[in-house]
Amino acid sequence: MIRDDTAPLNRYIALPKVELHRHLEGSLRLATMLDIASQHGVTIPAGMLKLSGLVQVQDEDPLTFTNFLEKFKTLRLFYKSPDVIHRVTHEAVEDAAKDNIRYLELRFTPVALSRAEGFPLHDVMDWVITSAKQAAQKFGIQVGLIASVNRHESPELAEQVIWLAADHLKKGIVGMDLAGNEADFETRPFYDIFREARQAGLQLTIHAGEWGPAANVRDALENFEAERIGHGVRVLEDETVVAMARERGTVFEVCVTSNYQSGVVPALTDHPLPRMLNADLKVTINTDDPSVSRITLAHEFKQICEGLHVPMGMLKQSVLTAAEASFLPQAEKKTLIDSLKKDMNM
Repeated sequence: MIRDDTAPLNRYIALPKVELHRHLEGSLRLATMLDIASQHGVTIPAGMLKLSGLVQVQDEDPLTFTNFLEKFKTLRLFYKSPDVIHRVTHEAVEDAAKDNIRYLELRFTPVALSRAEGFPLHDVMDWVITSAKQAAQKFGIQVGLIASVNRHESPELAEQVIWLAADHLKKGIVGMDLAGNEADFETRPFYDIFREARQAGLQLTIHAGEWGPAANVRDALENFEAERIGHGVRVLEDETVVAMARERGTVFEVCVTSNYQSGVVPALTDHPLPRMLNADLKVTINTDDPSVSRITLAHEFKQICEGLHVPMGMLKQSVLTAAEASFLPQAEKKTLIDSLKKDMNM
């Protein structure tokens, strides 16, 4: 069982939190998907439970990255109109606010959102930015947006997204992400493009060391000069890469339940997060795809505290680590950190 929904979560919901690694495309509510299917004629099996089996990891599912990624094939059918994209963005921000997340970096993949109906990429980016801003103001949460591209897409598409992101740098976009299947696709075609992104002022986070070895973390550090690593849990396989990450102050965006469900670790209790902390690596706690994984960030904190026996004091420090590693401007970052310290009595 992934979690016990009857267990008290109040102390973990009450904890003010920062999340740096959450995908918009993995955050759609089931009820919203049923509404969209009804309104737009999306063909899906009838009923919430049958839909859940297609778009969420089930307890009986094979715990592999292929099964995990398969959920997104169905999810991509739902981006049928500008109103849909506005709605799912608004709801993702609302759900984070309800979980007492004070600052959220929400990453989205413009190519995936545009593909179902052939929307122009620049329109998709504008819709997500507008909705995120409106929702952030309504629910009292800060939101930064990270534009993501996938390894299996063409470098030409990635370049389009990067230049659009650069154009929106002062309008809500804070960084770029390279994601997707690292087991089967290499990063080399994206080196120059992401170098251009950095020169344009975009900060970088790279998925690495999740389904691929520690060498992929080294690649992200040396060839992308990434400030942050998405997942990165396999870094411990190579002490020289651990030392490199520690020396550079690299921040790891760790997603415990996602790593279990996608087969990165054989059991939740075997997750390397405590060993990463003991190796003095900078670690943050994230959901990855909360709807796909059927979790909230509060559930993740509970799992880590009670299942992996990480003390609450270290969890609070991870919140401050996340705030410090955020892609916020320095003055806003300081304000956030001061507020978190006050509310956590640190």
